[in-house]
Amino acid sequence: MAALFAASPLLADGHSASTDAAHAALDKAPMTAADLITMPRLGSPIVSAGGSRAIYRVTETDPATLERANKYYVIDLGDNSAPAKELSFEMEDAHSLQWGSGDQLYFMASLSDDAQSDDLAATQIFSGTLLANGSITDTILISAFKNAPEGFTVAPKGDKIAVWANLPRSCDDLHCNVKAGDSDGPSGRLYDGDAGFVRHWDHWKVPGHFNRVFVHDLKGEIIDGPGVAVDGNDPKTGITANTPTMPFGGGEDVAFAPDSSGVYFTARIADKDEPTSTNLDIYWSDLSGAAPTELTAANAAHDSTPAPSPNGKYLAYLAMERPGYESDKMTIMLRNVKSGKTHALTRDFDRSFGSIAWAADSKSLIATAYDTLDVPAFQVDAITGQVTKLDLIAGYEAHIGNVVPLADGGLLFTRDSIGAPSELYMASAGKQARPLTDAATSRVGKLASTVTTRFSFPGAGGEEVWGQITKLENFKGYMPAILYIHGGPQGSFNDSWSSRWNPRVLASQGYAVISVDFHGSAGYGQAFKDAINQDWGGKPLEDLQKGLAAALALDKQIDGGAACAMGASYGGYMVNWIAGKWPDRFQCLIQHDGLFDMRSFYYTTEELWFPRWDFGGSYSDVPENYEKWNPVNHIDKWQTPMLVVTGEKDFRVPYTQGIQSFTALQERGIPSKLLVFPDENHWVLGAKNSLQWHNTVFDWLEYWLKQKVNVVPDPAPLND
Repeated sequence: MAALFAASPLLADGHSASTDAAHAALDKAPMTAADLITMPRLGSPIVSAGGSRAIYRVTETDPATLERANKYYVIDLGDNSAPAKELSFEMEDAHSLQWGSGDQLYFMASLSDDAQSDDLAATQIFSGTLLANGSITDTILISAFKNAPEGFTVAPKGDKIAVWANLPRSCDDLHCNVKAGDSDGPSGRLYDGDAGFVRHWDHWKVPGHFNRVFVHDLKGEIIDGPGVAVDGNDPKTGITANTPTMPFGGGEDVAFAPDSSGVYFTARIADKDEPTSTNLDIYWSDLSGAAPTELTAANAAHDSTPAPSPNGKYLAYLAMERPGYESDKMTIMLRNVKSGKTHALTRDFDRSFGSIAWAADSKSLIATAYDTLDVPAFQVDAITGQVTKLDLIAGYEAHIGNVVPLADGGLLFTRDSIGAPSELYMASAGKQARPLTDAATSRVGKLASTVTTRFSFPGAGGEEVWGQITKLENFKGYMPAILYIHGGPQGSFNDSWSSRWNPRVLASQGYAVISVDFHGSAGYGQAFKDAINQDWGGKPLEDLQKGLAAALALDKQIDGGAACAMGASYGGYMVNWIAGKWPDRFQCLIQHDGLFDMRSFYYTTEELWFPRWDFGGSYSDVPENYEKWNPVNHIDKWQTPMLVVTGEKDFRVPYTQGIQSFTALQERGIPSKLLVFPDENHWVLGAKNSLQWHNTVFDWLEYWLKQKVNVVPDPAPLND
């Protein structure tokens, strides 16, 4: 058994499942749910063309009203002593900032009341000049769209702009007339059976509308002339697709060639196969208005994230090999723009990359990937494909993201961990990074610390499985155990900060939070991830059982006799599965957006490729595979009190799954509660809702575990 200690300590919270005396021994106040919800959140940086300055966003939450607001700051990357300056805009809702040339900034914002009209959308694109004191002056309106843009990107040369919005395929650009619904007419939406998704993630699609990109010329900073549809001006010869892709696509789906000669973009064709296919493709538009050229037609699986090299010679992108599998290994592909020859640059590297960015000299790429509880950055040689893991942080890399290679060979990136939220870092070429911001670190430092311990154990089949224990650092007494079960299922509760399922805030209540990266988790090679296929309740449950035992053997302060299991999505499925297959182990359960009945789930979820791959076909093809791992078949053994949480806007695991599990609990007379959010999807995003979620969870844990835990003056030492 390997036991490693986290590089940085963690924090604490308000409700307590242990004694007041135990919390009183802490030298600082424990972290509360309100602390988590109001913690400032740092966004991704944008870097000026010359690489001398960066702008980043910090989202702040008012502790009294829980209203959120964004602030933007500019920092001089060449002067370590210069403090960041807050940007000051003429309009309050400026967002989606992008650098132009020199001191120029582009952004989106709402028109003033006196500028609004029936011929203009309320949201438009503006340009302004950034002064040394952070003020944005000389603000001008550069667009006059009838339909509101949802995002944009400016070409490297500054002569063109790509703008996207959800519009009918017949629209020539964002100036088109879109027929509004008749408020006095019928409310029904009529969908064709071969039109693709009818609903996705958390919203119903508007029939006939698609995410579409239009490219306009920029002349004197003003959008000039009609737009060119990258999907082809003529619907009969072009493609009908969604760009950005839904539900989470954005600017990474659209990339100008360095010389502004065209646009690379990722698209998902909208047809009858859309709900069952993972076949995203990369296209090239020469901006003539003709049908785009499909560059990845040879691959029927996932292709995305087009990234042209700065010198314009290559196009890098991410691709999977197996059609229908959303969690296949993501390989970096390299295409010679002139010849069209394409090869898999990282075929032999057994990690799945999630982001790519070119170095300024076009000789290598910087990419990130899950790797044994961390998400580090890697350098990939563009010629040989050699992959080198970068050592950017003293101790564990934890979670590195939003990487921007700088002109001098350095890197700008964000880094977070279980111990602390995201901050901005900069690393000189070949050196470790230094922090540039303190958006939340100082605030976290005023709260009681926690510590995270990494451990491994022989799991299912004797394979090494990793886990983590997070707990208060100076807590006196035994701690109840919380088994944290991640979703995906091809995911990980890795060393990263979360605004929702946050181990630190839960540990701060006096619990030991134990997470296990069971078979199927990301960061251990593709074979380990594939191992969950058609085995949802097999190896993962065995790993969780062995992982909990290993954690209890490792840390004698944890009271295994007072334990609760909790999880969301697949983690919620596993809670339902545990209720019937491991019914006498836990004092309580918490199930959030969990699958309860695999048959009804299959016929109500939206992305059908997911269950078809993980269960070997559709329900009608292989019902035995679904029923083998179906929690509803084991409710006769349910006995453990359960809190059920669901969101009415969740279309991935529809809220009726939660209603069904709650009904089963009621029928059997098992203590239970149901928390339903009418305005939340698969996640709980609203600040007030998040506070209610945390308080409900903390109350549930305290009720079922507080009287169960042993209390001792001092904990037994770790590994004793």
